[in-house]
Amino acid sequence: MKIAVKGIAFFFALVCIASLSNAQTLPGNIITESGMQMRPAPLDDIVENTTAMKRRVIPYEAPREADIFWKKRIWRVIDVREKMNLPFAYPPRPLLQILIDAANKGVEDPENPLPPLRVFTEEDFLQEMDTATLASILFQVDTVTVTDPETYLPRQEIIRNDINFEDVQRYRVKEIWFFDKESSTMQVRILGFAPVKPVKADNGDIIGERPMFWVYYPEARDYLARERVFNAGNDASPMSWEDIMEMRFFSSYIYKSSNVKDSRLQDQFPDSRRDLLMEAEKIKQEIFNFEQDLWTY
Repeated sequence: MKIAVKGIAFFFALVCIASLSNAQTLPGNIITESGMQMRPAPLDDIVENTTAMKRRVIPYEAPREADIFWKKRIWRVIDVREKMNLPFAYPPRPLLQILIDAANKGVEDPENPLPPLRVFTEEDFLQEMDTATLASILFQVDTVTVTDPETYLPRQEIIRNDINFEDVQRYRVKEIWFFDKESSTMQVRILGFAPVKPVKADNGDIIGERPMFWVYYPEARDYLARERVFNAGNDASPMSWEDIMEMRFFSSYIYKSSNVKDSRLQDQFPDSRRDLLMEAEKIKQEIFNFEQDLWTY
């Protein structure tokens, strides 16, 4: 009888030891040096959203050169202040932050990691921008004179001014419209896009703007497909930035088309905002009419 009682007690002791060891190996249960057990952070949702991180893009079908008998390059401007484009400046995760993180560290996914995204200095995608040049665009180091709180004497102090994401209110998009004879369809492919940074004078007035860097969109698709976009209609319906660009779910206007002088519409109509917008609408209508005329005649 005593042997049976000892056997039962030994069995329960083993169960308790196994339970304690399992509790110590559960993910999120971390024992610190002081012996305190750190619990995992609460989940700010109903379930953990991992669908977006596992999405993959469908490669483009490469058309034959002989099947393309018409194409035209178009440059557009996306203004994030328009209601349809507000997701571009979504405060928790704006598009510019996504591009910067992709350029600096890529995608740190154990199953399918991605190297840092290449960014370019110009829209022809010939010169790749190095990390030092990119860092100089994202923040500036200035030397200011401050008063020492202990000695009350002036001294020089170096401060870092990071870029304000709210200052980037426009994106430039470069794309190609072409007609494919093999499928008898008019198609469009985005070649690249660039965040535009305002240029300010010494007094703080905006005197112009310039692209910060250019991203080659076919390379960026894999990165954008893993980033969720705010969906005003349904928080449970995940959309990615690749979906937004492919479905062209944004509002924009044309500021340039391929021409013999390589000039912008602003150069052709410098004094009339109305004429500039009318010319941009005319270019858009010409592309639409070209496809319609092929089927009509």
